[in-house]
Amino acid sequence: MAKQKGFIKLKGSLGGLTFYNNNGKDLIRTTGGVDKNRIKNDPAFKRTRENMSEFGASARIGKSLRMGFSNIIKSMSDTSIVGRITGLMKKINSVGSGLRGQRAFEMLPNKALLEGFEFNKTSPLDAIFYAPNTAPTLDANRSVASWVVPDFNVSNYMNAPEGATHFKFVMVSTVLSDYSFNTPLGKYEATDELENETNGIAYSNEIPISGMVGADTSLSVDLGFAAALPATVAVINAVGVIFYQQINSLLYELASYNAMKIASIG
Repeated sequence: MAKQKGFIKLKGSLGGLTFYNNNGKDLIRTTGGVDKNRIKNDPAFKRTRENMSEFGASARIGKSLRMGFSNIIKSMSDTSIVGRITGLMKKINSVGSGLRGQRAFEMLPNKALLEGFEFNKTSPLDAIFYAPNTAPTLDANRSVASWVVPDFNVSNYMNAPEGATHFKFVMVSTVLSDYSFNTPLGKYEATDELENETNGIAYSNEIPISGMVGADTSLSVDLGFAAALPATVAVINAVGVIFYQQINSLLYELASYNAMKIASIG
């Protein structure tokens, strides 16, 4: 490793050398790594190609799941959300049917790997809200998701952050298709592209952080499907809590401490 000196700072590769910046220092190193064409064609790199294919698909399908929660994910997740969801998809892929490098992503048979996933690992929902309730349920077509939280004493069952005066419950439902490898095209494709990423969201009214709620809280999301969904898609339901602070009769969402998890998959 060598340092760059002078007024002109280079970046990139030239003549077998790579010029780069690390922590504010301009450095030089010899260009290493294996030629891309060799990785693509050399039989010695067959396992590498298999791993690249499946990892790339895991990242793509993880993005598809995140898109299903795009209407709320920014305010409910931590900075590691992308990597953690990609890791979940790789676990699903590792038990999928097919040859290495082409193993399927099958959602419903592996829903246990997704259920309980926390969008913000530093603020898990069960540590924030712990009143008795059951996970969301789906109708026969798997089009309508319903979640009921029985009346409870907020003071006893809500661990609210300092400054919070109110909260809302939220439920998000999204469809995630299975993915299979298309051999002629050499890439993964959604089994049910039309339904994939269909989503909906429901919020409760604002609830003061004190005393009894006063009634059961019911949330419902209708995804709009007229016919029963195929077994090659999963409907993923996440529930969460969003905190607010009331100032001069207006409610302002707090920037942190919100919590959401995948509560049921059907």
